[in-house]
Amino acid sequence: MFETKHVRVVIVTPEKAILDEIADSVVLPLFDGELGVLPGRAPLTGRLGPGELRMMGISTEQRYFVDGGFVQVSTTSGKTAVTVLTPKAYPASAVTQALCQETEQQANAMPTATPFERESRYKAQERARGLARVAAKG
Repeated sequence: MFETKHVRVVIVTPEKAILDEIADSVVLPLFDGELGVLPGRAPLTGRLGPGELRMMGISTEQRYFVDGGFVQVSTTSGKTAVTVLTPKAYPASAVTQALCQETEQQANAMPTATPFERESRYKAQERARGLARVAAKG
């Protein structure tokens, strides 16, 4: 059970639940910026962009790459929960330069003949940039 001065963070992908932990705060990559969540945050639902999710504790910080998706912030009985639904999530330690380069090369090699192909390539390039930002922070 977690206290009202903490935030429960859950990250779920189609394959499995990646994380279910308690934090003091969490910062999420929305599609148009970042969102910080502290205990007692008003409920909301938002669309995520590819980027870094940071969870802060008293003396620790955990970082993850999330590949877009959705976030739901809810407060029940004074307890705040952040649920992230994403197609892919990796601990920041698993994001290597090799992974970033491979993702960027795949994105740049995608065709651009139709509007759908251009949009798919743009999203893949955004994913590659998000991975690179996470890798750059080490």
